[in-house]
Amino acid sequence: MPERACAPEFGEKAVCDVAVIGGGPAGATAAALLARRGHRVTLFEKARHPRFHIGESLLPANLPLFERLGVADEMRAIGIEKWGAEFHSPEHEGTQVFRFADAWDKSMPYAYQVRRSEFDHVLIRNAASCGATVIEGCRVKAVDFRPEGGARLEVVHDDGATAAWDARFVVDASGRDTFLANRFRAKHRNPKHNSSALYAHFSGARRGRGREEGNISIYWFEHGWFWFIPLADGATSVGAVTWPYYMKTRGGRPLDAFLLDTIALCPPLAERLAEARIVSPAEATGNFSYVSDRTHGPGYLLLGDAYAFIDPVFSSGVMLAMNSAFVGADTVDTCLRDPVRAASALRRFDRVMKHGPRHFSWFIYRMTNPTMRDLFMGPRNYLRMKEALLSLLAGDIFGRTPIWGSLLAFKLVYYATSLANAGRSVRAWRQRRANIRPVEGADGTVSS
Repeated sequence: MPERACAPEFGEKAVCDVAVIGGGPAGATAAALLARRGHRVTLFEKARHPRFHIGESLLPANLPLFERLGVADEMRAIGIEKWGAEFHSPEHEGTQVFRFADAWDKSMPYAYQVRRSEFDHVLIRNAASCGATVIEGCRVKAVDFRPEGGARLEVVHDDGATAAWDARFVVDASGRDTFLANRFRAKHRNPKHNSSALYAHFSGARRGRGREEGNISIYWFEHGWFWFIPLADGATSVGAVTWPYYMKTRGGRPLDAFLLDTIALCPPLAERLAEARIVSPAEATGNFSYVSDRTHGPGYLLLGDAYAFIDPVFSSGVMLAMNSAFVGADTVDTCLRDPVRAASALRRFDRVMKHGPRHFSWFIYRMTNPTMRDLFMGPRNYLRMKEALLSLLAGDIFGRTPIWGSLLAFKLVYYATSLANAGRSVRAWRQRRANIRPVEGADGTVSS
């Protein structure tokens, strides 16, 4: 894979049709698709693959995208099958298992859990094999958009060498770096949600049996929720998504110790990890929920987490990122080849980018509400509500599966149940308002 392709020969100009910032799932997918269509694509990735990344749980809706990209066999080789999701609530007995095979569309019964270092490496290699110029260890420092169109990018290699590239179009797939949104001051704290994450990989965790082995497990606890994600090589990703106030209680404790202390607050999870040990350094991520005030602008698009991130409880991040890359590639292709249709293509892109976060966020904002927990832990399939909810959990929200009437019925049941338990609902609403307030973190940053 080329490493210094952004250093042109003497007298040559460094030019491309599309510059892609970031080599994660969104950037690598967009680069591959645009290169296949004959565009000169240069992808700039600040790290070198393979590299550690969190977010290992995929959705069934990812699998058709792998087929379209031509990487389905490679993903199958690195993944463990995920046939469902398990929810554990301290206020309810037992475990509620949602199986994707019971969703409205029965054709997507499973997904994968993947080690992201391997997953992202497959995708960025695929972008290179499709004809994109992939430059790793190269950070974009600045982008200057020109009034007449196009942009000049200033880049720096990890050895300090610098270069400039001219591009007709820029795709920002920089993930949580949110390169262009920061530049335009378009990134804002999500006023409806706010959380932080603490996580590590473990060995020796107790797993389910048979098809249940690869299930993701979600554990609610007093300060948020945990994920438990089995990986194919025997490791298990475990993380806590917590309200900002809780992260402040860390004090001076090492992250490993703080994570173990946090796990001890959830006895069912602690039991599964009783004989496990941490095999990767614990990491923490603040500023977890944000949104940008735009999805695109003159000569650029924002893909995936470069546009918005809410909360990983439904494992939607990779699917939304890759789906944004597919519609983004169509949009860029139209803008470059048929400018007369660019405005309509950009409007469609904007609708698709906002569609996923909007529908997932309604549930995410209410996941810690006692009414929502009751509905999740005791689901009913009246008016096919459970099937529609499973379709949402599977990521089947962009096609023609007719789930929306049933999801509306689910929401009406939620509101009616909340009204019937008005006192409890008001207390939960007040508690959530307090939970999502930004607080000064232990590391001196503000979680926002």
